[in-house]
Amino acid sequence: MTDRRTVLKWSAALAATTLLPVSAVNAQSTGPLKVGFVYVGPVGEAGWTFAHDLGRRAVEAAFPGKVKTTFIESVAEGADAERVVRSLAQDGHGLVFTTSFGYMDATLKVARQFPKVMFQHATGYKTAANLGTYDVRTYEGAYLAGVVAGKMSKSGKLGVVGSHPIPEVIRNINAYTLGARSVNPAATTRVIWVNSWFDPGKERQAALTLLAQGADVLMQNTDSPAVLQAAQEKGAYAFGWDSDMHAYGPKAQLAASEINWGVWYTKVVGEMLEGSFKPQQQVWYGLKEGAIDLGRLGDMLPADVKQLVAERRQGIIDGSRPVFMGPLRDQAGKEVVAAGKDMNDKDKLAMSYYLEGVEGTVPGGK
Repeated sequence: MTDRRTVLKWSAALAATTLLPVSAVNAQSTGPLKVGFVYVGPVGEAGWTFAHDLGRRAVEAAFPGKVKTTFIESVAEGADAERVVRSLAQDGHGLVFTTSFGYMDATLKVARQFPKVMFQHATGYKTAANLGTYDVRTYEGAYLAGVVAGKMSKSGKLGVVGSHPIPEVIRNINAYTLGARSVNPAATTRVIWVNSWFDPGKERQAALTLLAQGADVLMQNTDSPAVLQAAQEKGAYAFGWDSDMHAYGPKAQLAASEINWGVWYTKVVGEMLEGSFKPQQQVWYGLKEGAIDLGRLGDMLPADVKQLVAERRQGIIDGSRPVFMGPLRDQAGKEVVAAGKDMNDKDKLAMSYYLEGVEGTVPGGK
């Protein structure tokens, strides 16, 4: 079960946390395995953090009586994250999941100080003997959303509300554009960055700006339903991101790119209970493993569009039609993937440029 009293205690007294020396670290005590989760936003009822919390709940359902989970929500990236992660380790948690890219350095630092605790960091790349990384191939959901957008857009102008210009987000933008241009070669994507994972006000304003510039289908890489709500107000289309957001814009949501973190969380916890778990670097689950999908296809989608989504989904799963199949060129026309070749994961993970069809420049890029 979830220790909500602990959640409230940490939320109120985080700044006063007393740090224990490394020698005071306790190994997992007898009884249920204590599993901690650190969230960058509020759990709410939609989005990135909500999807992670669904995964946490899946762990509780899969191992009744064998685990005790704790979650801390709305933890800022930086010093606050380090204090929270350390608090979980000190409090006897044998396994800690930190669920945002900006928690990377804090998680690594604490992991080195608590060698008997296992840590898992989402979307990062720094590891240790007791720290592994994991991610979901969200670009596969973004590509399928792009296929739908390309079919449903009347103007051929698409918009994306971006969070931070890191490879994870740039990859999703490119995949969305590739999906759209696979059915409408003239489609283009414009991006507005809000430099936040969760800021409904900024997300809404960015969405309204994109719509005013002529975009009629929006995607986001942010956590709130503000983009979908703005699209509904203006009679445009958008997608649920990370979870189904249909309730916030039923007339606007074409579909939802939904993450299932429970696939990985239940696997890790099961192996921890068996004593067989070993951290891995860059576990990357996708459609094939059931970790991502484009779900809740809207009633406004014609049957042929739904059928096309099913075909493209299967092509990604069986490898016959990968998302980043060449020939692919960047904005300057330089070939980045040759014809008939699929971009390797190393290059996907380092993606820092826009592909053809995306307008503007990557912030901080050359």
